[in-house]
Amino acid sequence: LLPELGMPGGRFRVALEALPEPGAGGAESVEFRVSLNPGFEPRSLRRIASGGELSRVMLALKTVLAGVDGVPTLVFDEIDAGIGGAVASAVAAKLREVAANHQVLVVTHLPQLASRAHAHLVVEKGARGGVATTAVRTLAGEERVREIARMLGGDPESSRSRDHARELLEVG
Repeated sequence: LLPELGMPGGRFRVALEALPEPGAGGAESVEFRVSLNPGFEPRSLRRIASGGELSRVMLALKTVLAGVDGVPTLVFDEIDAGIGGAVASAVAAKLREVAANHQVLVVTHLPQLASRAHAHLVVEKGARGGVATTAVRTLAGEERVREIARMLGGDPESSRSRDHARELLEVG
């Protein structure tokens, strides 16, 4: 799944190393190792992956494990870092697949991801009485179309931007 999620040549390995004595955590240490680009040997995931890559590796794992684990809610932040176009569409499809068995929350700025969501929430920052505030609203109908159009970088009031947004929402 890693190449599909924008990591060409991506490979995932699990390294197990026997401990001198079994303990509360088991008899072995476990390290996830990945190669996220062609021509590189797998190395420690925690040392080489960016936040966005780490989120996409987690998405790949959750896609594989979705049918057997009991984790009800998954949160992905920065999963869209450094991606766009076809890779963003592939990530959106995988998120939708995982959402069949889990509640999936995604913080994103990409219209490809937002348009595939079952529900679209917008977080708005503001001020009231000189104090910073944050509000969360659910978008639906034309309000959602305008937000997807805005995310596309177009004018949310332009008929072309809104048509493109509707096209993305139809795919979802």
